[in-house]
Order: sequence, then C-alpha cells, then structure tokens
Amino acid sequence: MSLVPDAPFSSLALSPSLLANLESLGYHRMTPIQAQSLPVILDRRDLIAQAKTGSGKTAAFGIGILQRLNPTWFAIQALVICPTRELADQVANELRRLARLADNTKILTLCGGAPMRPQIASLEHGAHIVVGTPGRLRDHIGRNTIDLSHVQTLVLDEADRMVDMGFYEEIEGIVSACPARRQTLLFSATYPEDIRRASAGFLREPTEITVESQHDDSRIEQRFYEVPHEARNTAVAQLLNHYRPASALAFCNTKIHCRELADALRAQGFSAMALYGELEQKERDEILVLFANGSCSVLVATDVAARGLDIQSLEAVINVDVSKDTEVHVHRVGRTGRGSARGLALSLCAPNERKWVRLIEDYQHGPVRWFDVATLTPAAGAALQAPMVTLCIMGGKKDKLRPGDLLGALTGEAGLAKEQVGRINVFEFMTYVALERSVAQRAAARLAAGNIKGRSFKMRLI
Repeated sequence: MSLVPDAPFSSLALSPSLLANLESLGYHRMTPIQAQSLPVILDRRDLIAQAKTGSGKTAAFGIGILQRLNPTWFAIQALVICPTRELADQVANELRRLARLADNTKILTLCGGAPMRPQIASLEHGAHIVVGTPGRLRDHIGRNTIDLSHVQTLVLDEADRMVDMGFYEEIEGIVSACPARRQTLLFSATYPEDIRRASAGFLREPTEITVESQHDDSRIEQRFYEVPHEARNTAVAQLLNHYRPASALAFCNTKIHCRELADALRAQGFSAMALYGELEQKERDEILVLFANGSCSVLVATDVAARGLDIQSLEAVINVDVSKDTEVHVHRVGRTGRGSARGLALSLCAPNERKWVRLIEDYQHGPVRWFDVATLTPAAGAALQAPMVTLCIMGGKKDKLRPGDLLGALTGEAGLAKEQVGRINVFEFMTYVALERSVAQRAAARLAAGNIKGRSFKMRLI
C-alpha cells in the first residue's frame, strides 16, 4: 500500500525521535517517491524505484535504514553503493542529518581517491552504515578489512549509472559478500532492459514503482534549436550571451568535445571548465568546488561525469548533443528547476538528430518547442564571468584549519565584509575559499602577508 503524495511523515509508524528530527529538518510532508516507497521499505520488502535525482529518494531509503537500525550493535547493518565519490558524500551527509537525534550512529564513507589506511582504521572501530563506491568496496573485501555478513539493508543508488560505468562485476562481488537474507533497494533514474536483467539476481520478488519520469512544464521551460553540427560551440556561446544564466551545465556526448567546448568558451571570456571521466580525483574535486561556490559559471560535462553532483541551484541545462536515450534527456533536464525554482533547458539539434527529438516527443506525449538561433541577441555586458574567485590555501583539516578560522582572518586582517566571502571548503590537505571577484586580489595579498591561527600558509588564486 502506498500513501498519497504530500501525506505527513507522522502517518508512518516511525520512532518518536526520528519523527522529531524530520520535523526539525523541515520534512513535514512526503514527496511522491517517499509516499510510494516508504510503506514498502518499512515492510522490509525488496524494491525497484525509478525516480530522478532531486525527488527525495535519499531520505526515503535513509528513513527506512534508520528506523530498522540498532545503534547498540556495532556491525555494518546497512550498505549504500553509489556510482561516484560526490554522490556517496552527498548521501552520507544526508544520512547524518537524518540520524542527528539517534544515539551514537556511526556512518562511514568508503570511496576511491582517499587514503586506504584511515578507512581501515575507521572500519576497525566499527560502523553502523557504510556508503561507498564499487571499486573501493571491492578493495576492502579483497583485503578482508570489511565485514558485510550482518548487512540487513542493501541500497543500490543510481544503478543505471553504475552499470554504464562498467561496475557490474564489482557490484556482483559486493552483493555476494552480503547475507542472502536481506532487504535490497534499487534506485535508478532509468530502468532499461539490460539493467533489469543485470539486477534480477540481486532481488527477491521486488515491488516496482515509477515516479516523476517527466518534468513539470510550468517549472522547467524547454527550448530546442536546430543548428548545423559544426556550429554547436558557437551556438552555446550565443545561448549563454542571450539568457545569461548564473550557472549552467552543458552536456556533451564525448570528453574530447567537452574539452574543445570549454576551451572555446574560455577564449571568449566565459568562466568555463570541463568535467569528464578520466580526470584525477583531485582535479575533479577542485572543478566541482569551483562550480558549486560560484567561481565557474559554465560546467561542460559528460553524462557519466555529471552523475551525483551536489548542485543545489542550476539556472540552465544546455544539451549540446541530443541524447539518443530519452530517459537520459529527461534526467539531464531535471537538474534545473529543483524545488520551487524555475529552470531552463536548452537543446541544440543537428538536422540528422531530429529522429531522437521525435522519440523525446513520443515519451513526453507532446511536441517540443522550436526556436531560431537567429533570434538570440547578446544581452548587455561582458561575457559571463563568474561572480566569485577561489583562493586555494595549502592547508586543511590536518593543519586543524576550520571555516571559522578562515572567515575570521578574512574579515579581520584581510579587511573583508562577511558578505564578500562565499563558500569555504576544508579538505584534508587543502582549503578553498570563494571571494567576491572585485576584492579577491587585494584580500589574497593581505592574507598571504599575514597569518592564519598564528601560521603562514602558501596560497594562490584560481
């Protein structure tokens, strides 16, 4: 039995502390995915849920995990597998928020790109919930540093992307290390036949639900432009100059095109960066920090690289290539217009790609709206430069640096107003601080000449 969307969380048989925490977090009523999936999850049945990013799926499986969890038993009781480190971090942070009022619940993230030794030490101290990426989880299984024999709930998040990224064998190995008697929850934005076949052996009589596979036209405006194949990069610049979105995610089908387009946009004065699968984790982390903190206005990415990005507000999505998979198109478009915000999705189409657009029309049961590139006129002002510049400081958690220390130094010695400082991201060995473009050079020079917590650090503006 599923509940009606917008039903209150209090209509579920949840513990008083979990309900109190949901209330304090502003979770009053359920999204459609939560209303349909939570009764199944709380009934401990297997589930296949098809839902787009931003639909509230993390809270759905998170509530189910926490309701069943025994905090006094130090064993891994729930495992969440995610395709990327970014999504794993995002999921772990959301689970920590949901578990805020639960006594002593330990949630551990195990991802590649991070040192192995601290992860092994954390596992030795015990954890209740593990969130990880397939490759690193398999590494731990191979070293016998993780015990999955007590897992009660297994979650495969964004299963379609994990299979697309070639992780099927790793997932198979991880699943076989979990008990046969467990609950398995599979969440996927798309659910094509190959994923159905690949996951069949992991699930027992699963309940299937599909939610929000299309977007609300009143919140996301879709516009299609026909352009010759060789004119796409020029057309992207025209779209950006006309609509001037504060942040835009441009999808290309190949990493070579990503690099070419980002280079072409930068040459015209845009703050643009490219994100694709082969980047080193450090480079990837840095690009995502710059995009999230307002130091990069246009992120040019492949579909695989863009999965799991924690982007709260995105004004526009540009489909530089029409996707041949209609559900991928829907997923791309759904990255703009989150929550109550309005979104804009702009798609470029070469004449030979019209057949893919017809599939999109069939899927959404109506014609798309076509516009002429010739009607795009540059808005007043220079090219779309990001409002912020990032100061990179060669010090981090290992040096006991905290966001408050940086804010104090910037508003003290560097003489900035609090409003001129943006997001502060402190990593293990590195810290990134977003500063208003107009004051960044002066503030960096002052900070470099002074000290932070009585110490001087090397720093550079990106």
